Amino acid sequence: MSSDAKIRFLETIEKDHGRQLRRYLAFRMRDAAADVQDLAQEVFLRLLRIERHEAIRNPQAYLYTVASHVLHQHLLRRAATPETVEIADVLTQLYAIPDTDPLLQAERDQRFEELRRQLRDISPGVYATLVLHRYYGMPLGEISQRLGVSYSMTKKYLARALKYIEQLREQGREEL
Repeated sequence: MSSDAKIRFLETIEKDHGRQLRRYLAFRMRDAAADVQDLAQEVFLRLLRIERHEAIRNPQAYLYTVASHVLHQHLLRRAATPETVEIADVLTQLYAIPDTDPLLQAERDQRFEELRRQLRDISPGVYATLVLHRYYGMPLGEISQRLGVSYSMTKKYLARALKYIEQLREQGREEL
């Protein structure tokens, strides 16, 4: 198939279904709307790789099938890669308050203790994983052995802790 035919095929698909595709992706990616354009582009790139586009009987159905696969792979990658929130950053913010004022120091200590309590409330495993990995630098494999859980569960614990801290930071950065 010529590259002109591929481009015409993509232009037609984009014109007929591009807007609906982006709405479909945006609906499924409510918490990461910024990724929608990238995901749509990935869908169209995959369609560009098709050698025989004329063999596609229902281009709209094929488009959404490809979009579902792209979305699924994206979500798997996101789940496997925890958010990059460093506990050291949170601790730095907490300890940036000068120690000269006892009231400010007490408030800082209280906020830090509240963060620890909230993380423990999520799950002791979540809290332990975060502290062992981010504070003591322990590898996830060693943490999983120490806690007696699988490696994938340890990764989930860390992701949950980091996501929770990020949510707290979004709710009010001045509180952390």
